[in-house]
Amino acid sequence: MKNLSVILNVVLLIAVAVLYVLHFSSKSGDEAVSTTTTGAVLPVNIAYINSDTLLKNYDYFKVASKELEAKSVDLQAEYENRARGLQTEIASFQQNAQNMTMAQARAVEENLVKKQENLLRYQQTLTQSLQQDEAKVNNELYEKVSDFLSEYGKSHDFQLVLTYQKGSGVLYANDSLNITSAVLSGLNESYQNNMVADSAAVDK
Repeated sequence: MKNLSVILNVVLLIAVAVLYVLHFSSKSGDEAVSTTTTGAVLPVNIAYINSDTLLKNYDYFKVASKELEAKSVDLQAEYENRARGLQTEIASFQQNAQNMTMAQARAVEENLVKKQENLLRYQQTLTQSLQQDEAKVNNELYEKVSDFLSEYGKSHDFQLVLTYQKGSGVLYANDSLNITSAVLSGLNESYQNNMVADSAAVDK
């Protein structure tokens, strides 16, 4: 799940670019020329989001993470069950091989090799399935955070939104610039509203 944190950081960086473009594209052509000609520096409204806090408290991500974890546990249990079954067959063959003809032993060995290969392919299939599910969560996380920040940035006149967490390169950020709580509230409200709407649609 560490990849999701990386994805969120990318989301925020892209959202920064979107907000920056939206802000300056909204200004008139004369203003843009004037700014370029005079070299004046426009004030930039900056805010930051703690991505660790966002991932920990975003209802969508919490639910998606639990679902991924549950599926991973179920698939792992199923794989281990098949692996134990094959191991039992191998142990049985080793105990009874001396009672078989060479042809019989060779046939059993070939069958066990095929089963081992099938088990390996099955493991690869399970891994790919989990990766696809995680990629789906990453994409939905990207869309939800990016869409919300685009609207939130426009309504609050932010030109720059940074992600702040340990190892991000930001050594200090004033608490007054922290919009994590507000963004979380908005994201969770939108998520809950969508859940209610989806539930109502299913009941019809």
